[in-house]
Amino acid sequence: MKRLTTILMKGLAAVLPIGLTIYAVWWLATRAEGLMRGVITLIVPAQDYRPGMGILAGLALLFIIGSVVNAYMVRRAISVWEEFLGRIPLIKTVYGAVRDVTRLLPSGERRRDLQSVVVWRVGEARMLGFITRDDLPELEKQAGGIDLVAVYFPLSYMLGGVTLYLPKTAVEHLDMPVEAAMRLALTGGMATTAPGGGDGGLPPR
Repeated sequence: MKRLTTILMKGLAAVLPIGLTIYAVWWLATRAEGLMRGVITLIVPAQDYRPGMGILAGLALLFIIGSVVNAYMVRRAISVWEEFLGRIPLIKTVYGAVRDVTRLLPSGERRRDLQSVVVWRVGEARMLGFITRDDLPELEKQAGGIDLVAVYFPLSYMLGGVTLYLPKTAVEHLDMPVEAAMRLALTGGMATTAPGGGDGGLPPR
C-alpha cells in the first residue's frame, strides 16, 4: 500500500504542474475573451464577432497601456491610486504583495528589471537576493562614499519582499539564472535549481 501511494504521489507531482499551468492559461484566455467580447459587441455587431477577437483585443489593450504608462500624467495617476490603496487595511497588504510580484516581470527598464543574483551573508546564514540597481549616487554621499547596490530580497510564497541598500563588497554574485533563483526563493527552497537537485551554485560555507 505504501509503495502504491508513493507511485501515485510521484504521478501527481509530475502531472500537477503541467495541469495547473494549462488550466491557468485556459482560464486567463477564456476570462479575457468573455470580458472583451462584451466590449467589442458594443462596437461590432454580435453576428460579426469571431472567437479569438477578445484575446486579440486584450493584447492590444495591454500594448497600448504599456506604451503610455511612462507618460507623466499616467505615472502620477498610478502614484495617487497607490497612495489611496495604501490607506486601506488588508487591501494595502494584498495590493502590495501583488505589486511586488508583478514588478519582477521584465519591463525593459533597467531600474526595474532584476539584473543579477547575489547572496548576502548574515552570520552563518545566507539570504538570496536580486540586484535591482548597481548605482546609487543619491545614497552614497550619505554613506560616506561607499559604493552601494539595491538588493531585493523576496519572501517565500509570493508574500512581498524587502529591498536593502548594501555595500557592493557585502554581496556575492552567483552564476545562476534569475528565473531559477526566483523559483528557489519563492518556494521556500523546495525547488531544485540544478540537475539532480543541487544547490544551483550557492557559494561554499
